[in-house]
Amino acid sequence: MTATVNDAIAALERGDLIHLPTETVYGLGARADDPSAVAKVFEAKGRPKFNPLIVHVASFEAAEAIGVFDDRARTLAQAFWPGPLTLVVPIKDTTKVCDLARAGLDSVAIRVPSHPMALAILQGFGGGVVAPSANRSGRPSPTRFEDAMLETGVSVAASVDGGDCQVGLESTVVSALSDVRYLRPGAITRAQIEAVVGDLAQDASEGHRSPGRLSLHYAPDAPVEINIDNPPMDCVYLAFGETGFRGPVLNLSPTRNLSEAAASLFTYLRKADALNPTRICVAPIPTDGLGEAINDRLKRAAGFVG
Repeated sequence: MTATVNDAIAALERGDLIHLPTETVYGLGARADDPSAVAKVFEAKGRPKFNPLIVHVASFEAAEAIGVFDDRARTLAQAFWPGPLTLVVPIKDTTKVCDLARAGLDSVAIRVPSHPMALAILQGFGGGVVAPSANRSGRPSPTRFEDAMLETGVSVAASVDGGDCQVGLESTVVSALSDVRYLRPGAITRAQIEAVVGDLAQDASEGHRSPGRLSLHYAPDAPVEINIDNPPMDCVYLAFGETGFRGPVLNLSPTRNLSEAAASLFTYLRKADALNPTRICVAPIPTDGLGEAINDRLKRAAGFVG
């Protein structure tokens, strides 16, 4: 049953879970200050408790009440919020984001989403809301209301239908701690970040501060094989551009458009998996721009990234 914005706000106030529609993916939301509520997220997802969660807030002012923003972090927030960018900054007020949500770290991952229904819920609630993707841990992230319901609908008290997600990939995660580091690719590209704050630190020493860094992540039940030009007949093929494959095909973008491929990626992984194939093969995807994030997700689905 579809819930209203007010239903979602009331559920958060009670410490219950909600489905939070965002421009990236559907989130499994809980109030960030309540460890009992956050524990329900881990239970519903089966998510490892050392993986920190992103806190969603309604405004930069709300973010500043939670974390410490230096000039670089403030500049990035002004450039990309509201939007699909998560900033990792030092924690300011631990009463607003509990230890469980931060995986015991002295930092916090924060973002201001741009989806109008998400903002209405966050504004009405008034506090931070953790909202990892509303799938069971390791499964493809839901970008449609019905997929969120299928994955974790039994666990939520209010599920808000915000339509299909426009971006279709989780947010870019950037650390603004000792240096500015690109921790997780997403819709905001590395080049866009560097255009605002200059060259980024190259090592991934702070990767543990970002969600989504487990090796086997975003994975359907069927094995996933990537960078396949000549797929075998026993697979479902996720093509990119024209293909002569005569088996079952789902084309991420017939015109080789990376934005279109990003938006359809998780939906097509789900559709392919629903056909119960021996394996899912994916065509090579360019690595430039948004392709970096797409390849990151595909490598995790195939279990190649640590």
